[in-house]
Amino acid sequence: MKFDIKSFALTAGVFWGFGLFLITWWLIFLEGAGGDAGMIARLYPGYTITPVGSVVGLLWAFTDGLVSGAVFAWLYNVISACCKRQVQA
Repeated sequence: MKFDIKSFALTAGVFWGFGLFLITWWLIFLEGAGGDAGMIARLYPGYTITPVGSVVGLLWAFTDGLVSGAVFAWLYNVISACCKRQVQA
């Protein structure tokens, strides 16, 4: 079985982007805007626990998920093709 790289990358980007977006709004409602963003703010410049920061985080996380998903799907396809050839031989 092979992964469709574009579809997997888009799915990973949407899940990671909206996941971070929803987590940010969850924190805004629980702790109020302006809480400590911690490690995520170091990875994604401009990200804060504010409404504007949630959109910045959404864009960064979507891009991160898109690239990571594409790399993962590509590696999966390469490794599964190599293993399939070894099993058939």
